[in-house]
Amino acid sequence: MTPPTIRPARPDEYDDIARAWMESWVSTGLSPRSDGLLSDLRARLPREIANGWSLFVAGDDGTIAAMLALHLPTALFDQLMVVPAYQDRSLGRHLLAFTRQCLPDEIWLKCVRENEKAWRWYEREGFVFEKEEVNPRTGFMMKHYRWKKR
Repeated sequence: MTPPTIRPARPDEYDDIARAWMESWVSTGLSPRSDGLLSDLRARLPREIANGWSLFVAGDDGTIAAMLALHLPTALFDQLMVVPAYQDRSLGRHLLAFTRQCLPDEIWLKCVRENEKAWRWYEREGFVFEKEEVNPRTGFMMKHYRWKKR
């Protein structure tokens, strides 16, 4: 895959972004695909943006292949979701490099403990495990990681 175009998301894309988010999340095996999940993600996008998310999309030829949500004021790498058809093509690595340009000194993130593929990838990319705690809203046990510039 050639380097993807990474750009700010537009409000008219929120429906497509929510679908991409759902497909990526469902691919983890942690939740089934459902209209309720899609509805929740659609509602969450504008709410999170109002609360400070910088939302980006990546893709080619107008297709949304991935979404990236950063909360720049707190250095939070909040969401990285790659549509299953685009997984294992280094798209996540491109988005992480973009994140490191936006947050060059320090980044922190949370990852569902049962999503082993994701947290093992973060560890290979230099993130260091700090702690685990339950997300009170979802009930998932979350692993907290931090990356600092050397």
